[in-house]
Formats: sequence, structure tokens, C-alpha cells
Amino acid sequence: MTTGIDARLDRIGTDDSYVIVPMDHGITMGAVQGLKDIESTIDGVTSGGADAVLTQKGIAPRVHENKNGKGYIVHLNGSTTIGPDEQDKRLTGTVEEAVRVGADAVSFHINVGSNHEPDQINQLSEVTERARQLGMPVLAMAYARGPGVDSTDPEALGHAVRLAEELGADIVKTGYSGDAESFQHVVESTRLPVIIAGGSKGSDRETIEMVRGTMDAGGAGISMGRSIFQHEDPEAIARAVAGVVHDDLSVDDALAEAGLALEA
Repeated sequence: MTTGIDARLDRIGTDDSYVIVPMDHGITMGAVQGLKDIESTIDGVTSGGADAVLTQKGIAPRVHENKNGKGYIVHLNGSTTIGPDEQDKRLTGTVEEAVRVGADAVSFHINVGSNHEPDQINQLSEVTERARQLGMPVLAMAYARGPGVDSTDPEALGHAVRLAEELGADIVKTGYSGDAESFQHVVESTRLPVIIAGGSKGSDRETIEMVRGTMDAGGAGISMGRSIFQHEDPEAIARAVAGVVHDDLSVDDALAEAGLALEA
């Protein structure tokens, strides 16, 4: 790892743990709730404790003035929910473009087990090589997805995160296996920091319980989109998540300190 990569990792995390809010969903789903006025959402989640936000390159001008000095990640591939195959993520940018728009890191999505895995392996390998040359960290979003693949199976998730390390990523994001005990296998499958995706928006307690389980298993944090940016109070839920990741709070304490209801 180079000095540049180390320095930039510090910009997107806190003491080797990460609260990242991806908001690249506009390319996937359109201007859904939380993304129309993305400026206010970025301001809210970074005020609440998010270490970094993530978007596609074209949104960069809307990010920098609103991120309160926090980190910025540019995502390099994508697809749409209305296209022929959402798992067929295509390149949308380059590491050089990310540098030009002021990113501190880049991210790339790979569906391990899908029909598109071979092309995505090649592309991720090329991204990590170019990023290494420029001192740019790579966040690999490595999911277990494809025909006959259980996206919550810890063995499949462990394979996905190990693939990310083998291809040269610096951080890896994957799905959650459902509990801390099984997720420990995923964390132990790589030496990379492992962070989890949020998936579809659940209740506040479900979200924070998932974060708590990740940290109890030895995970390094989260990269949650809809669970945070589509929340009625993005700043509050970001604060609750950050309370668990950065301050080791219990579920109840995190919800209470964020001013969120302690629903059963």
C-alpha cells in the first residue's frame, strides 16, 4: 500500500472504520426520495457522522460544497432497474476521471456468481492496477449474486470478499449474512476491512441491529444507501449508525442518542 492510498483511506474513514453513504442510485433507480435534493441529503448525512459519500462522477459538482469536509468516493460502473439485466454493470468512469472530479477513492461493483462475473473480474483487475499507479484506494462492492447463489450464505460471501482481496482492492463491501456469528466467517476470509451493504430500507432497529452485528463480528463498518438517504431524517439515522461504528454504542443507546424511537 502506498502513502497516497493510506492518506486517502484516512479521508473516507475514522480510525480504520467506515460509515459510507452511497448515493449512486440515481443511475440505477432514478431520482428517488432522498436524491432529488441530493445536496441537502449529503449535508445531513455528513453532519450526522458519515465519513464519506459516494456518487457517480457527474454528481461531483453537487457533492463538494455540501459534504462538510468529509470524504468522497466515485463509483465506476452501473446499470438500471429498467434495463435488460440489472446485474450487468457496465463501466461508467475511469480512475483518472475520479481524480479530476476530486475523489478520495473509487468503487467498483462485481456480482460474484453471475453470468457477468468474468467481465467484471477483468474490469476490477484493471481498475485496481490503474488506481495503484495513482495512489487511489479501491472499494470493491463484491456481492454473491447469480443463478443458484444464496446472497446471504456466509461461504458465498466469504468467497466474494476474498476475490476482492485477490484482485487488489483496499476495502470490500458485501451483503450481510444475517447474524454476527455467521458473518465472522466472512470477515475472517480476507485481511481487507469488510463493510456491509444495507439493502432495502428496514426499520431503524433492524438497521442498527445489522450494524451492531457487523461490528461484533469484526467488521469495519457500513456502506448503506437507501436505509440512510431515504430515511425521513437522514442525519439522525446516520448519527445512530456512526454511534455504533465509531463509538461502540449498543443498539438502544445509538437509537436514543440519535433521537430515534426505541421501537420493539
